[in-house]
Amino acid sequence: MAVTVMIGRVTSAGDHRTGPRETLGEYGAAALVAGSSAAVLVVELTSLRLLAPYLGLTLETSTIVIGTALAAIAMGSWSGGQLADRIPPLRAIGPLLAVSGAAVALTPFAVRGAGALPGGWELVLVLTSALSIIVPGALLSAVTPMVTKLRLTSLTETGTVVGRLSGIGTAGAIAGTVITGFILISRVPVSGILVGLGALLVLTAAAFEWRTRGPRAAAVPAALVLVGGLTAAVAPGGCDAETTYHCAVVVADPQRPSGRTLELDGLRHSYVDLDDPRHLEFPYVRAVVASIDTTYPGAQPLRAYHLGGGGLTVPRYLAETRPGTRSVVSEIDPGVVRVDEQLLGFRPDGRVEVRVEDGRLGLRRLADDSRDLVVGDAFGGVSVPWHLTTTEAIGDVDRVLTPDGIYVLNLLDSGPLGFARAEVATLRRQFAHVALTAEAGTLDDPRNDGGNLVVVASQQPIDEARLRTDLATAVPGWQVVAGDDLASWTGDAPILTDDFAPVDQLLTPG
Repeated sequence: MAVTVMIGRVTSAGDHRTGPRETLGEYGAAALVAGSSAAVLVVELTSLRLLAPYLGLTLETSTIVIGTALAAIAMGSWSGGQLADRIPPLRAIGPLLAVSGAAVALTPFAVRGAGALPGGWELVLVLTSALSIIVPGALLSAVTPMVTKLRLTSLTETGTVVGRLSGIGTAGAIAGTVITGFILISRVPVSGILVGLGALLVLTAAAFEWRTRGPRAAAVPAALVLVGGLTAAVAPGGCDAETTYHCAVVVADPQRPSGRTLELDGLRHSYVDLDDPRHLEFPYVRAVVASIDTTYPGAQPLRAYHLGGGGLTVPRYLAETRPGTRSVVSEIDPGVVRVDEQLLGFRPDGRVEVRVEDGRLGLRRLADDSRDLVVGDAFGGVSVPWHLTTTEAIGDVDRVLTPDGIYVLNLLDSGPLGFARAEVATLRRQFAHVALTAEAGTLDDPRNDGGNLVVVASQQPIDEARLRTDLATAVPGWQVVAGDDLASWTGDAPILTDDFAPVDQLLTPG
């Protein structure tokens, strides 16, 4: 006689065609398959956020994480099926859940510890990152074939059982994706999500072991929860704030008591002087302001729109230096706005309106000919979000600008500057006049380590002589390229469109 274990009770079952075996009740099986599948997707999505400070938030990073997660699922499903034919599945499910839970809970501390290692240890970070996905992903994926084996009490129901559990697993994965993307990441730090998920998996393992093998079998999972909780309580998080999209850190300037640098995913995004909004620390910001002053000298008020907020350095500067200026900012990350208010001294006063929205959607909401100035300073990692770089997006910028308005865009590129050339080519197709500014030597050295480039675009002529003079004062050593020289520098770079914008590939040095 076989023993059939269901959550909360024990029954008997057997089948003369398949032989006696231990099996799970229908609801318990569904819960295990759905839960383990959901957990795999939670790990995958949070891994993208966890690895961004060290590997970047690019298409390549997303591809690697998704590919690694799929490989883990394949490995776990294959090996789990083979293991289910060699050992009693009922005895393997608890350990699979417990070990995967411990691995998930340790992931944020392992990855951030590896990321904090000095240069030369990059291989440790890569291996740690891969294992943080493969280990829990494979172990959790092995649960489904184990449960399937337990539910196959009759060969006449093979298709029904396999199909049902496959559908339940897919539904669980969808639930894990939706809950993580729409709820968890916007409300809970990444480390909290992973530690909480790990604890939940281990507690599930303890409950499963208790029901199937008795209280003693639950002791090890319970001990893992206790140790994990203590570790989470004392381990550093590494971020001042974990926002919807970033790990945000605010660093005090040792040379300037009121100076603060906003770092997002390890990259320096903004510098703010809490006492003096007129102070501009970063050279590229001074180049942006010099470009604005060239077109609009003096202190006349402007109607400005900003794609990307960060520390709100430029909007605050314009409000301080040009009384009457009204800036609208589209910042996609509400957590960054909270950091601005709580750590960077931003106080909404009507001069700067911050809208939590995607920049492309924010552009669409603006009226025609409603802005004197558009500033593009949105970044996802080291890249301008691709959908803000295209002909269609730039056409929207042109639409909202007044006939003599300007678009000032900050770019970041390195090596042969493939992305910068393509973006300038795209801007030149839309605007009659475009000028490119950058530190001397950046545009000519294919081996350069990267830097900021500031582009000015308008339908009206740009005063190049004045721009050079203003730049020489604001950012000594920067050059201006325009006209035929700019066309020659751009060469045969591709035009970026909504249908074709390989921004991440163009950013990769050839």
